[in-house]
Amino acid sequence: MTEIIQAAQTYLLPTYARPNFVLERGEGVYLYDTTGRRYLDFVAGIAVNALGYGDAEVIETLVAQAQKLLHVSNLYHTEPSIALAKRLISLSPAFARVFFTNSGAEAVEAAIKLARKYAREQYGEGKTTFVAFENSFHGRTMGALALTAREKYRSPFMPLMPNVRFAAFNDANSLETAMGDDVCALIIEPVQGEGGLQVASNEFLNCCRTLCDKHQALLLADEIQCGLGRTGTLWAYEQTQIQPDLLTTAKPLAGGLPLGALLTTQAVANVIHPGDHGTTFGGGPLVTAVAEVVLRRISTPTFLAHIQAMSRYFEEALQRLALSKPAQIKELRGKGLMRGFQINGSAAIIREKAQDLGLLVATAGEDVIRLLPPLIIQPEQIDEALEKFQEIL
Repeated sequence: MTEIIQAAQTYLLPTYARPNFVLERGEGVYLYDTTGRRYLDFVAGIAVNALGYGDAEVIETLVAQAQKLLHVSNLYHTEPSIALAKRLISLSPAFARVFFTNSGAEAVEAAIKLARKYAREQYGEGKTTFVAFENSFHGRTMGALALTAREKYRSPFMPLMPNVRFAAFNDANSLETAMGDDVCALIIEPVQGEGGLQVASNEFLNCCRTLCDKHQALLLADEIQCGLGRTGTLWAYEQTQIQPDLLTTAKPLAGGLPLGALLTTQAVANVIHPGDHGTTFGGGPLVTAVAEVVLRRISTPTFLAHIQAMSRYFEEALQRLALSKPAQIKELRGKGLMRGFQINGSAAIIREKAQDLGLLVATAGEDVIRLLPPLIIQPEQIDEALEKFQEIL
């Protein structure tokens, strides 16, 4: 273990402050390090490992497709990518077309280009501004970073893409001030991930749709973290009355393999022609074969009902924890199986103490603990996590 950590410190670009253990294998909702120590995983690869670890059907599909075809590029048709696109659209009938990417950030980049081109073709020059929100996070590539409000991510890499305005989250007056006829698109996370697990109210999402219609701007739902069942429905926006024009998804889509997607209405898709955008690896046969299995499993009524039941159980358990620790827990946050709490103090310290007790959790800012268990989580594992928090707090 020590040799691996030392090699990482020698050879990897130091973009992460990793803990001093090396993960080796996983089973269900548990991970094991090279010493054999077990960790209850409430990070799930940052909302990626929806079906947990070692899922038999995922492994079987992965092996079978690897024996047939890994990669041919997007110059040619392959059956797995078409099957996945068909399933995505059939489950999301408000959308008509899909563009596959390697990541969520790339899906946001594709959305930026599509929104700009749509606005130019429909309304002429000058309609190029994007509106995003305070505490938002949309990715680390230069376009997605320009739409990400958090200063610590932005400032080292300025100047970023121009023509971006930020409004206060859940503040209709602030949003109305930020909007204008120069806006080509508004981007919003129905539940902010990195930004502290803030949930957009139904009223505010309705306001977003109304103002987009008023200013002939596209509404882009970033469901990279909160989508694909995480909040109890396939897409978080489905719990409201709004309909986005564009939707980005990624994290759990291929069950741990790198895959993102941009979904768009036909009206917006009509402006894209061969050569306007592309990707070498996005939507390759291996990842899309696995993703078709993951999407089929997550989208069943039985699986979604399980998420909803576990969400209620999780919320009630967190409420009991908050009542028992009023001096430490300031506020409960999140929705579905995308939960957490704001604390009086440092979230990083809580995360480190949780690791010491065999519980992996994430943070969302300086003082918010973020809990993203695999979607297959069971009540006894929620109880196990909350017992550890009782001891930590």
